[in-house]
Amino acid sequence: MSLDFNWSRFNELDTRAFFEIARARETVFVVEQACAYPELDALDLTAWHLRATKGGELAAYVRVVGPKEKFAEPSIGRVMTVAAFRGQGLGHELMAEAIRFTEAAYPGQSIRIGAQAHLADFYASLGFDAVSEPFDEDGIPHIEMIKLAP
Repeated sequence: MSLDFNWSRFNELDTRAFFEIARARETVFVVEQACAYPELDALDLTAWHLRATKGGELAAYVRVVGPKEKFAEPSIGRVMTVAAFRGQGLGHELMAEAIRFTEAAYPGQSIRIGAQAHLADFYASLGFDAVSEPFDEDGIPHIEMIKLAP
């Protein structure tokens, strides 16, 4: 069974949907990664949010931020799979949809990500190239990567 995708702007999300997103992001990025930082930010208000469900349950999530909001290019971030759904290869399916959407929403523009450094090979397999040296972000090594416009 593949993922069901639902793209929404913040103001289109009902309170239950945003609660599920916020709770999952907090679990993955703050609790599991033992990283205390303000996980919810002002970018949530203008971003596109992709809820990926499987059997009606939130399985994965990603957000797309428009150009000049975080980087010069549009960006994909907060990429995560809920623990109960890991190991099923959903990351590739999730990112393929995020890339497809971003390229359609922002044609002719490259996509930038701030990837956790240990995932650089995963993102490289999706067409992203490293464009920075590793750097520390909230205690986790990161690297900026770009996927050039098609």
